[in-house]
Amino acid sequence: MKEYEKLEQQIQQQYESCTLCPRECRRNRNNGEIGFCKVSSNLKGARASLHMWEEPCISGEEGSGTVFFSGCNLGCVYCQNYNIAKGITGKEITTHRLSDIFLELQEKGANNINLVTPTHYLYHIKEAVLQAKKKGLHIPIVYNTSGYEKVESLKLLDGIVDIYLTDFKYLDGDIAKKYSRAEDYPEVAKEALKEMIRQVPECIFEEDKMKKGIIVRHLILPNYIKHSKDVLHYLYKTHGSSIYISIMNQYTPLKQVEKFPEINRKITEKEYEEVVDYAISIGIEQGFIQEGETADESFIPSFNCSGI
Repeated sequence: MKEYEKLEQQIQQQYESCTLCPRECRRNRNNGEIGFCKVSSNLKGARASLHMWEEPCISGEEGSGTVFFSGCNLGCVYCQNYNIAKGITGKEITTHRLSDIFLELQEKGANNINLVTPTHYLYHIKEAVLQAKKKGLHIPIVYNTSGYEKVESLKLLDGIVDIYLTDFKYLDGDIAKKYSRAEDYPEVAKEALKEMIRQVPECIFEEDKMKKGIIVRHLILPNYIKHSKDVLHYLYKTHGSSIYISIMNQYTPLKQVEKFPEINRKITEKEYEEVVDYAISIGIEQGFIQEGETADESFIPSFNCSGI
């Protein structure tokens, strides 16, 4: 057996009785069993490409080298990437192949390697990054997550991740339970963010491109404007200049949201402006806002396994 095949087996064995994420479903994903994340331990990617639709300091003019992984440990009812979050779309690859993908994206001029929904493949990803760095990978590593992370798992990434691009979706457990089946999301996300800041305590830019730091995203849901204000107040008053805050208006109601009529619409321009005005009023200056029409299915990438 080739050396990298032995390594692949060793990596997959770490997913036995999986407790990587806060769900702690303890499924034997190494034995083909599916976790809450909807995938086994077989590494599965849905797209790898230069992506222009992240925050300006992440995408830049060249693009962010995004790798979209199949599966998700949170599973929001309004997920824009529904087919990959449910593990429906994707192609199985090896850790060795993933490391090559990182290098291919770097060769294409990517500003960074952007790992989208990576939590449930953390062991594969860490090894792939280490392999790629031995072969010349030198651009920043971005960990693009829902924020529903265990501190113990994040600690495995200390020194590996340069930029945490994390969501902070909910400050209210009842809302988190209704839309993401994660009543503990607020407390989990608070502790996870603290750990991210411990690892990357300073935001560093070069020519308007982030090289190290934390960006916290908050997606505004229709009819939850007050809740969004509460989230922004918490983030700013708790972490101040340690983070950048991205206020997102791109909520797109897809077919599966019809069961939730209160969020079955886009947010209005007035709603978005109200939240942004509030952010300014409490002193938030380190942040990003979205302009124009972003809540549209055309902004959702085609998950056709290109680049995988």
